[in-house]
Order: sequence, then C-alpha cells, then structure tokens
Amino acid sequence: FGTNKCQNTKAALRFFKERRVPIQFVDLNEKGLSEGEFQSIKKAVGLENMMDREGREYQKLNLKYQKFDIESKLKGNNLLLKTPVVRQTPKATVGYAPETWKQWVAQS
Repeated sequence: FGTNKCQNTKAALRFFKERRVPIQFVDLNEKGLSEGEFQSIKKAVGLENMMDREGREYQKLNLKYQKFDIESKLKGNNLLLKTPVVRQTPKATVGYAPETWKQWVAQS
C-alpha cells in the first residue's frame, strides 16, 4: 500500500521488482485499507507506528497540537499512514524497511 507520489513507495516497488517478487500495489489515494487489513497491520507493527507524523497530511491537518484518537484518524484518512505498507501475512512493515524485506525474500 502506498501512493504513486511517495518516494519510499517507489523504492519499495523497485526493491521487489529487482528481486522478481510478485506484488500487488494498492494506491491509497484510490482505495484504502479494509478493516481486516487495518487490524492485521495494527497487530504486526502497532498503532503508534502506523501514523506518519512527518508527512504532509499530518502537518496539513495540524495534528501535532491536537489530541485525537489515532485509530479513528487513520481509518478516516489513509494519507496519514506511513508508507509504504508492506504485508506478508501475518507480518507487515510500515515505512521503508529493506533489511526486513530481505529477510522475507530469503525465507521464501
């Protein structure tokens, strides 16, 4: 999961393409996470780690100075997710994590 404009998402797509790993890319601008996918990722990485506190959307909404429920904000706005979100059920990563992905590829 990611966006076409995200450099980390592009790097992740390139990482898997270079290793000939089949992937399914979902653009968060077009389609969000299902409830099951959200819960699976939340369980794997933790709710706090899912939010991109450095991202444009977080700054645009001025969330730094607000109290809010992280889960409801993330479910309501997919662009607050740290991207790319890479899943290999039941495992998942958020953000650019090539070392973890290398381990996954080696285990496959």
